[in-house]
Amino acid sequence: MPLPSAWLSSLLVAALVWRLLSRRTVPSILSRVRGPEKEHWLTGNLHRLFRDAYDYTFHLIDSYGGVLKIYGVLGSQQLFVSDPRALHHVVVKDQDIYHESEMFLKTNQLLFGEGLISTDGEQHRKQRKMLNPVFSLANMRELLPTIQPIADELLRGIMTEVPPDGGAKEVDLHPWMGRGTIEYVGQAVLGISFGALDPQNSNEYVDAIRNVAHVGLKIIFLRPMVPWVVRKLSPFWRNKLVDWLPLPPLRQIREMCYTMERHSKKILEEKREAMEQGRASERRDLMTIMLEANVSTSEEERLTDVELTGQINTMLLGGQETSTSALSRILWILSRDQPAQARLRSEIRAAKLAHAAASGHDGPWESVHLPYDTLMALPYLDAVLRETLRVHPPTNMINRTCTRDAILPVEFPLTDASGEEVKAVHVPAGTNIVISILGANHNKQVWGDDADVWRPERWLTASGERIGLTEGRSVDMMLGQAADEGDKSAVDGTPGYKAGVKYPGVYATMMTFLGGGRACIGFKFAEMEIKQVITTFLSRLHFSLPSAVDKNGVRKEIYWRIDGLQIPVVREPHGDFKTPQVPLDVRVVRDSDYL
Repeated sequence: MPLPSAWLSSLLVAALVWRLLSRRTVPSILSRVRGPEKEHWLTGNLHRLFRDAYDYTFHLIDSYGGVLKIYGVLGSQQLFVSDPRALHHVVVKDQDIYHESEMFLKTNQLLFGEGLISTDGEQHRKQRKMLNPVFSLANMRELLPTIQPIADELLRGIMTEVPPDGGAKEVDLHPWMGRGTIEYVGQAVLGISFGALDPQNSNEYVDAIRNVAHVGLKIIFLRPMVPWVVRKLSPFWRNKLVDWLPLPPLRQIREMCYTMERHSKKILEEKREAMEQGRASERRDLMTIMLEANVSTSEEERLTDVELTGQINTMLLGGQETSTSALSRILWILSRDQPAQARLRSEIRAAKLAHAAASGHDGPWESVHLPYDTLMALPYLDAVLRETLRVHPPTNMINRTCTRDAILPVEFPLTDASGEEVKAVHVPAGTNIVISILGANHNKQVWGDDADVWRPERWLTASGERIGLTEGRSVDMMLGQAADEGDKSAVDGTPGYKAGVKYPGVYATMMTFLGGGRACIGFKFAEMEIKQVITTFLSRLHFSLPSAVDKNGVRKEIYWRIDGLQIPVVREPHGDFKTPQVPLDVRVVRDSDYL
């Protein structure tokens, strides 16, 4: 049924009034901040940030500096921030001022429930306090041996597509990585198997989690209206609105929400029943640890069932998106850089041979499973992962909202609209802050002149050892630890720390996993999972770029679009430039594939 014209008019008027009211004093204060001209009356400049935005991001930063003004929906003035001192204030020092936007929180609440990415204030603090110990290094060490079979099964699945005679065959690895990461989260975090590694197996919950972000990008222009709709319309009328609007992706998103809610409730009920019957100890998983902690805590600190189901959806979403992108990207990079692939494979073989000798392993070295501390300490593997996540962060940007008038200092002075050099920007309450993760990770003033270059050696000493320990501490922040300006000695001399300047990232000063109280809680789990998969794969498989050519001799080419998320596609004429895929030529490893 089409939406009545009266409703369309009312929505348009409401949107305009809402925007006009929210702008208030913003134009007069932000008029001093330089930035590009508004390109579209409805989307301002934002559409450029969700349309293959790599070049546009760096054009903005090169032209206007680390804090600049862009235009959002209906002309709203926003700040695009990549300066290190400014980001330290946004995510750490003044994080009580710069909150997740209402748009972000309300959208995630509708999609996933009341999990970590959908809450703020005291509710978020309570959840974080409960979950930080769950993702401890001790729990990661305990989990690793129990989830190694996932990497082994994933390898066997891919090898069914590889010729046994040693020849190469093109395999689209992106769906395999997606299946693997969702199974990792299922078994390690929730203690259940989704059967995701079987290509013939279909699971509506898995499909919803894997596709919700990509479907959401199709209607991202609606997100600014979500808070108003939630406040003003009952669930009944919100559903009517979804039915009336001529937007199929919106109805698709709604069905995904129903699916995620239904399955997360079922998982919670089954986990709780297992605990009550004494079956929870059969297999340790992070959800069981969280439920045990929740039962033993005080009533006021305890998470509700709504919050617990929200964590299930949140952990599934966050646990597969970043890892799928990173794994696919690493395999693509190693296919393009054969010397790096040979060096990494040789390091893995040496580590497995050494562990086999020390542990009395009598099988082939390829089947050796490295213990946690050995796996995490492999220098070149660690460097490859860090450099990949720095240069190619899976998420391009994220938002914050300034909740009261504030001063945002900058590390590198800006030139304002009058030509005057300034060292701070006045930020009015209500201003949206776009954190450019990509821009921060590529800042040449912090990372060096080769910041745009994928060079894992930047994380290694001249002798090939890891850079990262100063005064006995890791460059990574521990969960719950806050970076502050007096703690610079902890990373002095490491990549991303230059002339007393660094970013406040929880992961090696890069902004990929953010920093402060809303940093990604699962980054150590993702790191462990990715390293385990890569060591398992490179022990037996070799990867190279696709060799297929069309009738005109044009070779198949993989291209990574940056549409908010990093999306690998295939260029025409071999692909549609839209469908996520990473087709690589894969074969069994030969002796010549080692250094």
